[in-house]
Amino acid sequence: MRALLAAALLAFALVASPATAATPRASLPDIEDEVMCLECGTALNVSTSDVADQERDFIAGLIAEGKTKAEIKAALVSEYGPRVLAEPQDDGFQLTAWVVPVLAALAALALVILVAGRWRGRGRIGDAAAAVAAPDDRLEPDDARRLDDELAAFDR
Repeated sequence: MRALLAAALLAFALVASPATAATPRASLPDIEDEVMCLECGTALNVSTSDVADQERDFIAGLIAEGKTKAEIKAALVSEYGPRVLAEPQDDGFQLTAWVVPVLAALAALALVILVAGRWRGRGRIGDAAAAVAAPDDRLEPDDARRLDDELAAFDR
């Protein structure tokens, strides 16, 4: 009897799991941060414009119809155009919105490395010390003797 009850519970769990594993119902706060206000260009969850209120009403109507998050986003794009999405699509021309910032960051990093290498090459202490130790114009013997005398007087 226990084995039969355990088998029935296992069968019920296996049959019920696909129903519970269905996609969660979309909610307005979940979608608002991924959609832009067309009037002010900010995320819908922070916008206070009339257009943002219209977009929220449109989303609420789709949620009431039981649409999923992906379906709601697709409906928003068909209604308002692709600029309504906060994240650009990852195909076609929209791909440049992802690629250009990465390339710009890599170019900036390469420039910093190049400039830092040149700055380090210019300011070497050994080069400056060698230039001071071997001046181009030598002192005359009289001047050198007088300098030695004054330095000796200074040390006393």
